[in-house]
Amino acid sequence: MAATRKLNQKTFERSILHGVTLLDFDAPWCGPCRAQKPVIDALKKSYHGKAAIRKINIDENRDIALHLGIQSIPTIILFKEGREIKRFIGLQTSDTLGNALKQLID
Repeated sequence: MAATRKLNQKTFERSILHGVTLLDFDAPWCGPCRAQKPVIDALKKSYHGKAAIRKINIDENRDIALHLGIQSIPTIILFKEGREIKRFIGLQTSDTLGNALKQLID
């Protein structure tokens, strides 16, 4: 399976401007973040061409995390056309995230 594309400060703003984007804020040392990875990877495959699924390492991108008020990880934010629509904090199921994506896409 292809790796989930990672964002940095330079590509963040541009990445959320169009369509639906799911951003997964994580860190390599975070156990729940590692547990969330298979769910995010499956969603990336299921929603290919319909939504952008991205990861942001908070250790490497503190400015983005601070700007968005990320205080716990994993935090997953759904954007549509550059606007934050929904935020999930903590480990999420595939059904929860898939249903939220489906509502934004339909």
